[in-house]
Amino acid sequence: MIKKTAVVWLSAVLCALMLAGCGTGENGNPVEETAEEETDTERREPSVSESDKEENTGASQETQEAPSGTIRIGSLKGPTSMGLVYLMEQARRGETVNSYEFIMTAAADELLPAMLSGELDIALIPANLASVLYNRAEGDVSVIDINTLGVLYAVSGDETIEEIKDLKGKTVYMTGKGTTPDYVMQYLLKENGLTAADLTLEYKSEATEVAAMLTEVPEAVGVLPQPFVTAACAQNEKLAVVLDLTKQWAAVQGEGGSSLVTGVTVVRNGFLTEEPEAVDTFLEEHAASAAYANEHVEETAQLVAEAGIIDKAAVAAKALPECNITYIDGEDMKTALSGYLEVLWEQDPAAVGGGLPGDGFYYVK
Repeated sequence: MIKKTAVVWLSAVLCALMLAGCGTGENGNPVEETAEEETDTERREPSVSESDKEENTGASQETQEAPSGTIRIGSLKGPTSMGLVYLMEQARRGETVNSYEFIMTAAADELLPAMLSGELDIALIPANLASVLYNRAEGDVSVIDINTLGVLYAVSGDETIEEIKDLKGKTVYMTGKGTTPDYVMQYLLKENGLTAADLTLEYKSEATEVAAMLTEVPEAVGVLPQPFVTAACAQNEKLAVVLDLTKQWAAVQGEGGSSLVTGVTVVRNGFLTEEPEAVDTFLEEHAASAAYANEHVEETAQLVAEAGIIDKAAVAAKALPECNITYIDGEDMKTALSGYLEVLWEQDPAAVGGGLPGDGFYYVK
């Protein structure tokens, strides 16, 4: 009964709190990713049928033209779009250099076919799915920036947990086996001298189930993305974030290493070849939008609410600082992302579409 009550309570909270893409659907596979958009980077490889693949082959030769130079951008209702809302508002007011058309969806599966068919020019998607798209499109896309770093956290009522090694002997609840959170945790355990035998990993199908278990056993540990972290801690004052997995990843990688990446921005190479200046201008405007999101939280939260990403601006203001919205391009982008994809590939090649992208995947001016 307690568990059922917790699930119902969390569901009610998440109706107001959910980031539609910031949950398990960035880093479950990016997204998680999730909620996941990006965290169910944080999401399994999307299903694109062979007929779809054949139909989309050669899409760069027969792409659907954008109206009068308009750049068509697709994003997910989560952190990536939260970092983009200021640019959306500027475009609405006619204050951007480029002309933009924005499309937001709840699932990355809707964006990938649109990129393959040429209905979109640019898309903001979970990091691992960018690699999947690269392999599906036979190299016809490039990644141009990282827009969101990790949104995964370990939550517990056990205040003795300060590092990954402290998980030894603990029970850790997380979303399904074979998703990005699982890959990330397995990697961090290995790099800290632990294996799955040193602790108990319990897999749940949804983040709400993980959060519900923590209400019953607060001394356990739950690996959750935002906004489920906020929901779980709001319900039970005994719970708190004990490990930021993005920081744990950085500690393992060391200076100059890769980063735990949730969301990236990709462009069709056909469009990049035809409109290189427009793409470079977008990068400048995207960087400014991401900076605005981090520097003007209250104003951005209002825009997030108006865009329908989160219902209430107050909730958005609380979530924004925890979503690791960023802008990284060039060689730094390549270093951060390539190492991350390599870690996923070593655990399961399917997580990145079967193969690691070549150097041509990375747009470095």
